[in-house]
Amino acid sequence: MPLIWRKGTFCTGGAARARTITAAPKPVAGGGGGGGGTSSPTQRAIFGYGINNSFAFVSMTNLVSNAGVVATDTTGVGTARAGPAAAGYGSSGQAIFAYGVNSTGNPVSISNLVSNTGVVATNTTGVGTARYDLAAAGYGGDKAIFGYGDAGITRSSITNLVSNTGVIATDTTGVGTVRYALGAAGYGGDKAIFGYGKQLYPSTVYSMTNLVSNTGVVATDTTGVGTARQGPSAAGYGTDKAIFGYGYNGSSGISITNLVSNTGVVATDTTGVGTVRWGPAAAGYGGNKAIFGYGYNGSSYESMTNLVSSTGVVATDTTGVGTARGGPAAAGYSTT
Repeated sequence: MPLIWRKGTFCTGGAARARTITAAPKPVAGGGGGGGGTSSPTQRAIFGYGINNSFAFVSMTNLVSNAGVVATDTTGVGTARAGPAAAGYGSSGQAIFAYGVNSTGNPVSISNLVSNTGVVATNTTGVGTARYDLAAAGYGGDKAIFGYGDAGITRSSITNLVSNTGVIATDTTGVGTVRYALGAAGYGGDKAIFGYGKQLYPSTVYSMTNLVSNTGVVATDTTGVGTARQGPSAAGYGTDKAIFGYGYNGSSGISITNLVSNTGVVATDTTGVGTVRWGPAAAGYGGNKAIFGYGYNGSSYESMTNLVSSTGVVATDTTGVGTARGGPAAAGYSTT
């Protein structure tokens, strides 16, 4: 399926077949969110990687202060790629970016750790199935989970757990509907939720969710609530709740949101606020708030952000800072 929105071809996952990149959008899903995986609420956030309006894959990052202010670009570290996912882990507010698709169209499984001061480390050799358009979230107080995604030839429901030292485990057999371009976030203090997404054959957008226990066990599908869509993002807010927002419903972009209670129950649609787009990223910041940023509006990539209050109210657009791009990932970091 096309990754980006221009004419051309590339091969994915070592496949011999070329893929035509057309104007018909298949969003690179914004990954990560959940406000981090630490037992203490994260105070800051980081956006990283993606593809820009020159169709170049990038590795720069943008730090977000504890007041939700996005900083200018920080020179990228690690392999430039789009469609990774990110989540917080550890006891002091670290984060991890992992997976994605590189400039040659090949899915990768590399990861990049982020210190509790927002410094991104060089590549760590990949573990697990290489894929992109997956999602990730913190769970268990200090761990993280990556799940689902597009491996190039096949879509998956496999997951990979991340220890409290940032080590990614080998694949865990998938549970739930195979899909990609979904979102994930932490909720309930130590659990996580995957939601929405798309299947390629037959072409279907979904609204189901899969809850993750505080030991990293993924549950079977929960009947979907809200508009089925691909390319949303999600983050934690209010210390124990989560929010899904934005996406593409199969015919148009949307800006609706769906709140998630501290027991993992997804609410019906909330009227959208902010620019319609898909493939943004989201993360928690400030201890109990969240931020959505970047994404594709149907004609170009964006750099604007939308802050989410501690009660789950999404604010209007904030003028973008940093390189406009789609398919980034984001996570909370730092407990101070």
